[in-house]
Amino acid sequence: MSTRQERDSLGTREVPAEVYWGIQTLRAVENFSVSGVREPAALVRAYLVLKKAAAYANMALGEVDGERGGAIVRAADEGLEGRFDDQFPVDVFQAGAGTSFHMNVNEVLANRALELLGREKGDYAYLSPNDHVNRGQSTNDTFPTASHIAIITEADRLLAALDSLALAFSTKGEEFSDVQKSGRTHLMDALPLTLGDEFAAYAAALRRAAWRVRERREDLMEVAIGGTANGTGANAHPQFRETVLADLNRFTGLGLVPAGDSFEALQSRAQMAAFSGALRELALELIRIANDLRLLGSGPTSGLAEITLPAVQPGSSIMAGKVNPVMAECLDMVAFQVVGNDTAVALAAQAGQVDLNVMTPVMTFNILTSLSLLISFLPLFEKKCVAGIGANRGQARASLMKNPALATLLSPRIGYLRAAELAEEAMRRGVAVPALAVEKGYLTEKEAAELFDMERMARSLYAGYPWTHREKKE
Repeated sequence: MSTRQERDSLGTREVPAEVYWGIQTLRAVENFSVSGVREPAALVRAYLVLKKAAAYANMALGEVDGERGGAIVRAADEGLEGRFDDQFPVDVFQAGAGTSFHMNVNEVLANRALELLGREKGDYAYLSPNDHVNRGQSTNDTFPTASHIAIITEADRLLAALDSLALAFSTKGEEFSDVQKSGRTHLMDALPLTLGDEFAAYAAALRRAAWRVRERREDLMEVAIGGTANGTGANAHPQFRETVLADLNRFTGLGLVPAGDSFEALQSRAQMAAFSGALRELALELIRIANDLRLLGSGPTSGLAEITLPAVQPGSSIMAGKVNPVMAECLDMVAFQVVGNDTAVALAAQAGQVDLNVMTPVMTFNILTSLSLLISFLPLFEKKCVAGIGANRGQARASLMKNPALATLLSPRIGYLRAAELAEEAMRRGVAVPALAVEKGYLTEKEAAELFDMERMARSLYAGYPWTHREKKE
């Protein structure tokens, strides 16, 4: 294998001649052979667009000449097109602050720029990864900035998937709005509602979770670029921050703004931790909803069986004909992983010391991993599960008519204690509450028919509650 010789502050090494990365990347690959997982593509793209903007800013401010700066821009554009996707071998578990990956990016851009200028890779005396590609920058301000850009971009994809999933649940809520059923509190029979009420509530929960993601996404618009090593802005042109942000916003279409306090922007990763927290909150709602669907669809003969979930694959290697709620089960596992990722993010967020949190790489990796899992699976869950859910109307109605909690509706007439005794007797004898109320002389048949008219009940129970989806529909 042919090689080229490169030198850094620790000495000289042979680097494979054909690669665009250089000596510092080589050292990182040797030092951090940990997981075999490379940085997510979203972070690579974010770093490349940041370096492109920095090159434009440095040319505009006279910090880098047009020949070198133009070549760096051209190299970054090629990278954004995917040309160098195989040139970022640094493990996600690496040197603190992300210096290894940052230098990987700098070296790839420098060596491609040199090539574009007709020079040999490694000719850093002419165009340097540090002096030109990294002009006015540090790992300490670029890695958090690129992380924010990558997370914001992926958050937008997640929000689109969440909006679609919420709409799918809302559509089912409309479809099931006339399916009366027993409510359940403490997993015990409770007052009636409709299956539509439950599904509309799932949609509302997802929309609330999406709102939290959007809110915390906005916090990430503040970025650390321009703070360089520790927030002082040392070695950067006084106008570099505002100039590079203008170009970044031009290239990304985002509304990025400078950090209100550049020292805090390097010390604290609270914004990223808060965003991860929003993903955790979403995951907890997804787990709850997935488990509800598993319960409501349990059976088919010995469970609740109020809904049918689409059969997407055989459920057992031994029990013929068995079908399991596999899409909901997979959603659970995805959401469990998101919660676990957030734990790693939380530990990293509190691990900063004094003027820098060096744990940003593991935070970025875990947040982008969570986003990727959700972006990949939520559309599948919508298509292969939610869209095909059916209502077992007969089962829901039969269970409702045997529900002893219906005696609650008699409390205003006969008092709580007698209503409780009626419910207990109905359960003991296996008699429906409306029939027993007539037998006891508490109601005439006509009164019972009116009081236990489920459609009328559904309308009257929600009268005066403007926050329900029923009132909104009207």
